[in-house]
This record gives sequence, C-alpha cells and structure tokens, in this order.
Amino acid sequence: MNDSLHQGRAAYERQAWSEAHAALSEADRASPLDAEDLDRLATAAGLIGLDEASAAARTRAFQRFLDRGDSRGAAASALWRLLSISEQKNRQAEIGGWLARAERLLAGDAEDSVARGFLLCLGGRRKAGEGDLPGAKAAFTEALAIGERLRHADLTALARHAEGRAMLWQQQTAAGMACLDEVMVAVSAGEVGPIVTGIVYCSVLSACHELFDQRRAHEWTGAMTSWCAAHPDMVPFRGQCLVRRSELLQLHGAWDDAVSEARLACERLAAGDPAESAPAFYQHAEICRVRGDFDAAEEGYRQASRAGRRPQPGLALLRLAQGDAAAADAAIRSALHETKGQRARAQVLHAAVEILLASADVAAARAAAGELEELARRVGAPTLRAAAAQAAGAIALAAGAPRDAVGLLREAWELWQDVPAPYEVARVRALIGAAYAALGDDEGARMEIDAAVEVFEQLGARPDLGRMMALQAPDAPAPSGGLTGREVEVLRQIAAGKTNRAIAAELSISEKTVARHISNIFTKLDLSSRSAATAYAYEHKLL
Repeated sequence: MNDSLHQGRAAYERQAWSEAHAALSEADRASPLDAEDLDRLATAAGLIGLDEASAAARTRAFQRFLDRGDSRGAAASALWRLLSISEQKNRQAEIGGWLARAERLLAGDAEDSVARGFLLCLGGRRKAGEGDLPGAKAAFTEALAIGERLRHADLTALARHAEGRAMLWQQQTAAGMACLDEVMVAVSAGEVGPIVTGIVYCSVLSACHELFDQRRAHEWTGAMTSWCAAHPDMVPFRGQCLVRRSELLQLHGAWDDAVSEARLACERLAAGDPAESAPAFYQHAEICRVRGDFDAAEEGYRQASRAGRRPQPGLALLRLAQGDAAAADAAIRSALHETKGQRARAQVLHAAVEILLASADVAAARAAAGELEELARRVGAPTLRAAAAQAAGAIALAAGAPRDAVGLLREAWELWQDVPAPYEVARVRALIGAAYAALGDDEGARMEIDAAVEVFEQLGARPDLGRMMALQAPDAPAPSGGLTGREVEVLRQIAAGKTNRAIAAELSISEKTVARHISNIFTKLDLSSRSAATAYAYEHKLL
C-alpha cells in the first residue's frame, strides 16, 4: 500500500475530510483506486464542497463495483449519489436514473441490507411526492426496521427522520416532531455520519419553518453549531438549508452571520437552477432592508423576482422605509389579494398592518390583523401569537386607545422576548413608548424608546434608528452634532468625569456598549479625547 493511500484512509477514519481528499486524490493519480476507496474519495470531496469531483468519484466507484460483480456495492454507491442530489429539483431526471439503477441491482435481493434500507427511504420519498402518504410511511417504517436489525446508525437515523416527516404530512404534529427530536439527539451527539447528519438537520429545520416552530429550530441549530465546530473543514449545509439558517439567525439578532449565510446561499444556488436561488436573494434583500442598505435590498428583490419569487412583502416594506407610502400601499394590497400559502400569508398580513396604518386605513389594517389573529389561534405558534398581539396593539394605538394598546403590546413583548427575537422586541417597545407618550407618561415613554434605540444600535437597524427621532419623549435630550439621545446621555456622563464602568452602571448598559457609544461620539464630533468631549458638552450647554 502506498503512503498516500494509507494516509488518506487514516484521515478518512479521523473525519479529517480535506486531508483525506488530498491524500486519496494523490493516491488515485499514482494508481487508480479500488471501489471502496473511490467511495471514500467521493464522500470526502462532497463534504468539503467539491461536488463535481465527488460525483465523478462516486460514478467511478459504481462502475468498479459492477465490474467485479458486486451488485450491493454498486447499489450502495448509486444510493449515496442519490442522497447527495435528492433535494435538487432541477435534477429529477438524473435522480430517477440513479434510483432505477439501484432498484434494478437490488431487485432479486431478498435479504436485509443497508442498501435495501436506503432504497426504501428514497422510494418512500418518491411515493410521498406522488401523494401516496400511507405507502411512503410504510416504506420508511420497513427501512427503520432494517436499520435497527442491522444496528446501522445512518440508516436508522435517516429512516426514523423520514417516518417523522411522514407523520407531519399526515397532520400528526406532536408524534412527528417527537420523532425528529429523537433523531436530532443522535445527530448532535455525533452518533450519525456527516452526510446523513446534514440531510436530517436541514430537513428538521425545514419542518420547523413550515410549523412556525422557531424555538425548536433555534435549539437544534445551537447544537449543530457545536457539531460543526468539531468539523471545521466541512461544508455541511447547502442550498435552502442556508436560507432557513439565515432567516433563523436574523430572527435571533445575529445579523452579520445571517448576511453571511444568505450570501453563501445566493452563490451556491445561483450556480445551479436559477429558480432555486429566488428564496436566497429574497432573504439577503430582507436583511439589507432592515439594515438600511436600500440599494442592495432593491437589487436582491429584483433578482428574486427574476428567479420567479414575488418580492412581497419585502419590497412593499422597502418602499415604506423609503417614504413612498403610496407605492407600499398598492403593493401590499396586491399581495393580500394574491398570496395563499399559510406561511407566506402570515408574512404579508404582518407587513400589511404596518403599511395600511401608515396609509391611515385603520379599517383595512384591522381586517388584516383579524386574519392574522385567527391564523395564530389556529396554529398556536409563539411567533404568530406575538405578531398578532403586536398588530392589535398598533391598531389600538392608531385608533386612539393607547391604554388598550399597552396591554396588547406588553403581551407581544413577552412573546417575542421568549422566542427570542430582539429586533421585534425593540419594535414593540418603540410602540409602547409612543403609547406612553400619548398617555402623558413622558418618563415611561423615554425609557421604552431608549431601550428600543439601544437594540437598534446594536443590530445596525439604521432605518428604525431614524424613525426613533420622531418618537423621542418630550424631555429627551435634543440631539447635538448628529448624536442620538443615548449618545448625548453618555457624553453628559463623560463630562461628569465618570469611567466607562460607572456610566454602564448609571445607564444600565454594558461597558462594551458604552465603549461603542464613546467611539461613535468621537467620530461624529471629530474628537480624540475625553477632555475634548467634556469641553464640547460645556460649550454646547449639554449639562
């Protein structure tokens, strides 16, 4: 055995995928690999994102198994190839061809085998696509039995996960999610191989997305983050999974990470079927919009539209943020008329309340909020309940009932806080501040608005920061030199001679946040020291 082959096999066993790929490739150049090593090479290449190299090696492995009369080995290679492309809608002919090959090779094999179990999983998936849900579930159950009898962790995990998804398709939500949770315990513990781990996690993320179950998705994403840290050279997530991860990261306030995942999804999906890239471009546009990068948001929505996705409600919200309320109103009314799917409908309804209130059409906003509340009642998901309470509170405020608004908005605040969704929490607190201002509680209004501003600054939500200036409580410090109200407060504390730690304690914020405020103050006022900042404060009568 040559040294490269020995090193490649050893690296493969250690799950050092880049090292395994390099060594096995070198060994293959020196002397063509046998079928098993070609399968190893294909797996390693796929796990580090070299999809074309992986496909070529897997095809060679398939042929090598055939050449030596090993039907099960050839079928297994075909099935691993299938697993790598099974989510790609633009490769249905290729998927069908590989599936037919595997079925033909295993047609006369009545014994239990891992290959037969995987074939049942993929066949069950095809039955589900054809609408035969009972047939699909039966295939998954049989595959699970084989996996358990053979004590094969990958097959058992894939089959149990498929059985759970079948339960969800049959509206057995509690049982289905319990099944998926059981599989994810094994996955996050490292009991399952990396290919099946990626398939299962992305499928669970998709199920959570469909069911508005962001809390469960967040929990398993945290577990998978730890898993990924142990496999630093892997490319574990592809395509739509990256889009779901970006949406989740955005919801939980990790906007920089959300942008990175969205950009990666755009790059990878645009290289394949353009239609598959539409959700990625839309998601990237959504993050750009809330951060105030309107040109990039506009381009993202246009690319999503060209790829076949209606760019609503994001584009309507962009027009509202740009000050074109009439265009936003027209767009959201069209979206309300045309959008049917439950998840898409919820997004449009949530945006419609904000846009219709900006157009002073309280009646239409109330109708949208009522539909959103009914959807939240029927589904029961915390994010929908939070959105419904937020919408009802905003309408009560617009209708001149600020005390009613506070109660509804406090309910929304608690629900968003529990998700957690910091951006939505801040938006709700801004509304509570406006309600307190309407009630004459200026101190309460200022506290709520300052809390909202703090989060918007941390996230980089520039459009919302701009809107906060109009919601400042009457006794809030007047901006000076482009400073926000919070930055003026920090400047006052500096002028009083307080340290960063003392300022943090006084304003109930972190020292890191204080340091960021001071950096912003120095930049905006072109200052270089605390003494210069103190002089500025006295000169402009900010004390």
